[in-house]
Amino acid sequence: MTPVKLYPPKPEKVYFFGTCLVDAFYPEAGLDGIRLLEREGIEVLFPEDQTCCGQPAYTSGYQSEARAVAAAQLRLFPDPWPIIVPSGSCGGMMRTHYPQLFAGSDQEAQASEVAGRIYELTEFLLHVCQLKLEDRGQPEKVVMHTSCSARREMGLGETGPMLLARMGQVELVGQARAAECCGFGGTFAVRHPEVSAAMVEDKTQAIEGTGVRHFVTSDCGCLMNINGRFEHQKKSIQGEHIASYLWRRTS
Repeated sequence: MTPVKLYPPKPEKVYFFGTCLVDAFYPEAGLDGIRLLEREGIEVLFPEDQTCCGQPAYTSGYQSEARAVAAAQLRLFPDPWPIIVPSGSCGGMMRTHYPQLFAGSDQEAQASEVAGRIYELTEFLLHVCQLKLEDRGQPEKVVMHTSCSARREMGLGETGPMLLARMGQVELVGQARAAECCGFGGTFAVRHPEVSAAMVEDKTQAIEGTGVRHFVTSDCGCLMNINGRFEHQKKSIQGEHIASYLWRRTS
């Protein structure tokens, strides 16, 4: 039986780890995530020296390089506040793989301590903030895509859909390939472009098959990949990070 995760009460402060893709391509998603947290009365701390979580090097087999990148992140969170990550991919790396990456090293205890404070954004909003949402948007149907890392590494396949279910004017429509990967996988899309392209083709067909013109996801890597494929297909279907979607419809 899977143990039930115990969540803490809502804290006064949190750290926010923005991720590379948010910083480079989707800064508004990060800002909207911060706005949602601040609206809950939480002070958000954003360490300016943060960079990459180290996942691209780690999944490519470059352990030493990944450890060097990750070590630089460990120093950024000295106080015992939760660390909020708007990505199941980066969150999974930090929560699941940091303790493995530093096992047997002088930083093992520090890595495990930091890993224990990692929360994916939708997880934190739902289970810690107990977020209540006043939907001010027009009635709309939407599809949700949850990343593989959020679903499998963090066990958070339902946190995004559960938040969307609290939106009074939003109807969440199921897709045929809800649990399947979009094909991005960080460096996987670069090392195996043909396989990645076939996977995202399946994903876009599943989303389009719902008849819905808008989808949301909690991971910017998936957002970039699926949106890019729809653009290549010259389709008008577009996606949005769930933080921006929630903020836009409730602010």
